[in-house]
Amino acid sequence: MLLHSSSAACFSSLGDHRSHSNHSASATLFLNFRRRSFPLPALKLRMSSAPPRSSQIRALTISSERKDDLPMHVVTGTKVGVLGGGQLGKMLCQAASCMSIKVLTLDPLENCPASGISYCHVVGDFNDGEAVRDFARRCDVVTVEIEHVDAVMLEKLEQQGIDCQPKASTIRIIQDKYLQKVHFSRHGIPLPDFLEIDNIESAEKAGSLYGYPLMIKCKRLAYDGRGNAVAHSKDELSSALTALGGFGRGLYVERWTPFVKELSVIVARGRDGCISCYPVVETIHKNNICHIVEAPADVSQKVKELSLDVAQKAVGSLEGAGVFAVELFLTGDGQVLLNEVAPRPHNSGHHTIESCYTSQYEQHLRAVLGLPLGDSSMKTPAAIMYNILGEDEGEPGLKLAHDLIGRALKVPGASIHWYDKSDMRKLRKMGHITITGPSMNIVKSHLNSMLNNDQSQTAVIPQVAIIMGSDSDLPIMKDAAVVLKNFDVPFEVTIVSAHRTPDRMYSFASSAKNRGIQVIIAGAGGAAHLPGMVASLTSLPVIGVPIRTASLDGVDSLLSIVQMPKGIPVATVAIGNAANAALLAVRILANGDAKLWGRVVKYQEDMKETVLTKAEKLEHEGWEEYLKS
Repeated sequence: MLLHSSSAACFSSLGDHRSHSNHSASATLFLNFRRRSFPLPALKLRMSSAPPRSSQIRALTISSERKDDLPMHVVTGTKVGVLGGGQLGKMLCQAASCMSIKVLTLDPLENCPASGISYCHVVGDFNDGEAVRDFARRCDVVTVEIEHVDAVMLEKLEQQGIDCQPKASTIRIIQDKYLQKVHFSRHGIPLPDFLEIDNIESAEKAGSLYGYPLMIKCKRLAYDGRGNAVAHSKDELSSALTALGGFGRGLYVERWTPFVKELSVIVARGRDGCISCYPVVETIHKNNICHIVEAPADVSQKVKELSLDVAQKAVGSLEGAGVFAVELFLTGDGQVLLNEVAPRPHNSGHHTIESCYTSQYEQHLRAVLGLPLGDSSMKTPAAIMYNILGEDEGEPGLKLAHDLIGRALKVPGASIHWYDKSDMRKLRKMGHITITGPSMNIVKSHLNSMLNNDQSQTAVIPQVAIIMGSDSDLPIMKDAAVVLKNFDVPFEVTIVSAHRTPDRMYSFASSAKNRGIQVIIAGAGGAAHLPGMVASLTSLPVIGVPIRTASLDGVDSLLSIVQMPKGIPVATVAIGNAANAALLAVRILANGDAKLWGRVVKYQEDMKETVLTKAEKLEHEGWEEYLKS
C-alpha cells in the first residue's frame, strides 16, 4: 500500500510536525492539471501503527484568541476516511475543505479524481481487507463513495471499534441487489416482482410467470447499465444469460416495469436517526447511464409525497448514518416502486451543490460526523444537471467535451464540474454541468442553447405578463408596461379574453409558470372575470386592474375583482391604476432579486427626494409664486 499526498498536511499526520507550505499553481479550465503526488519515503511507517480512534465523533473545543475568551467548537482536525477516490470522493473533499475537515481517500488509482485535493491519498484496493484495515485505523470515521467494498472486513473493523458509517450491514445488503430486494420486500417497500434464478429451467419459469420482456440482472457489480440484460422472448433467454456471464455470476429476474418516469430522492440520515429528504427529482438516462437530472421533478404533489414516503421507509430500514440515494419508478397508474438504493452521495444529487442550501456532500459529512443535518430545500426554483459523458475515445472525446464546456461558460446560471480523470472513454462520466434558474422552462432553454450552440435560445424570458380582455384596455394597461420597462423587468403584453377565448385563457394560465412568468397583471372592465379566472388556473400571484367603463365608471370592475371566493386570491389596485399594479409586481419580484430590490429602494428614495424638494420650494417661494411656476 502506497501513501501519497496532495499537500504537506499529510506529513504532519505521519509524525513530521515541521512547517510546510502548500504548493499552488493556476491552470485554465481546459488543462488537465494535478498537483504532484509523491510516495512518502517512510513506507516503513505502516498506517496500522496508529491506534484505533474512538468511534464517538466530537467537535473539538479550542481556546479562541477573542477578548471574551469563549470556547469555540469546530471540527478542525477531524479525519474522515473515504473508501474510493472517484468524482464523489472529490466532491466530498471539496465540501470538507469549507469546514476544515480532513478527508483521507483510499483508491487503487494513484491519479484518481480525489487524489489531487484529498488531505492524504492512499493507493490501495478497497477490496483488500488488510489495506482497508490499515487505512481505517488512521481515521475518526470511515465512509464510502462506492458500495463495492469488502463488507466482511468492515464488519470485523466495527467489532474492533472502528467507526463505519453507514454500517457494514447496510453495505452488505446494498452491494447484493437480490439481497437488497429481499430486505426491502420484508419491510413492506413496494417493488417490482423479482425471482432468483440459478438454471435455464428457473429462468424459463420466471418468463412464464412474469411474461416478456424480462429484465435479468446480476446480483453484484451491476451499475450504469452494466450487469443488466433484457430478454424480449423465451428464445432470447439463452443469449441474455450468456451476455451476463452465466449463472455463476449470481442472477435474478424482475418483472418488466412499464414506467413513465424514473425518479430519485436523496435522503440524509443522522446518527440520531433523524431523516431529511431532498426534493424529488427526475432522472433521464442515456444507454442506461444517468444523463440528465431535473430538479424538482414535474410530477403531482401526490406522487411527490408517495416518493418521499417510499424513500424514508427504505432508508429507515437500514443501519447507519449518511446520505442515501433512493431510485424509483413511476408507473402509468400512479404507483411509485423502489428500483434500488445507493448508500452514498449519488449522481442524481450533484445539482444540490448549486441548487440547495446544503449540498448532498456537506450533508453526508454532517451525517457521518454526528453534526446537525443542514437544510435540504432548494434555494433556486429550478435546476438541471447534465452529465458530460464521453462521446469518443481519447483526444477526440476530450475536444468534444471541452467544446461543450466552452459553450457552458456562456450560459447564465451554469456551473461546471470537471473530474480530471486520467483518460477519456466513450460513455464515461467525465464531469457535469448544473444550470439553475427561475423556472424549469428557462433552464431547459439554456441547456438546449448550450447543446445546440444556439445563443438565440438564451433570449430574455418574461417575468411578468400583462394581459387584458380587449385592446381597448391598452391605453390604461400601457402604464404597467412603462413601469416595468423603467425597472428593467422583462415582460410580455397580450390579449386574453375570459369570455371570447376561454381556451386561450386556459392555455395561457396553465403554462405561465413553466414559461418563466412569475407575476400576472390582468386588466378587466365590466364583469371583470379575467383576473379571477386566471387566478383559479394558476398558483402565480395575479394582480387585477379595474378598467373604467361608461356605465358604472369602473366600480363594477373593482367590486367584481375584490369579491373572489375564498381560496382564489386576487390582488387589486385603484381603478385604472395599472402603474401601481406594476410597482406591486416589481416588489414581489424584488424579494428574490437583490439588484431589483436596490432599484425599488432607489425609486422610493427618489420619490422622497422629489417631495422634499417641492416642500422646500413651496416654503421658500410661497404658495402664490409656486403656483405660477
